Amino acid sequence: MSSDRQWISTREGAHLRARRVRDTQPEVTLRSAVHRCGLRFRVHRTVASRTTADFVLPRYRIAVFVDGCFWHGCPDHGARHFRGPNAALWKEKIATNVARDERNTMAAGAAGWTVVRIWECEIRANVDAAAHRVLDAVSRVA
Repeated sequence: MSSDRQWISTREGAHLRARRVRDTQPEVTLRSAVHRCGLRFRVHRTVASRTTADFVLPRYRIAVFVDGCFWHGCPDHGARHFRGPNAALWKEKIATNVARDERNTMAAGAAGWTVVRIWECEIRANVDAAAHRVLDAVSRVA
């Protein structure tokens, strides 16, 4: 993000401070469902340079990333328009996150990992279906 711009603190944005980066509720929910399926994993492991997956199944070289709808620009639930004094900065922040996600997916793939990206909304809608996406990846590489 541009270093010449300054964030303006707003009352409306106060809830975004101190948001969890690791072990978010969607991540923990998905990990529990994957564990119930009999799969074992390691949490927050580096799979390539500057690329840390939310959890990995090392035996199968599968890296799982759980993407929050707001922070990663979900096509169905991500913010479409930003308002307020920080609108341009938020738009730039989400675009930077999306670009980083693409870079991380490519880097992990180049390092020999199969990448599974799951949206937060998929987990909230049907955690078992989301866990089965991980199972499907295992069955493809096993």
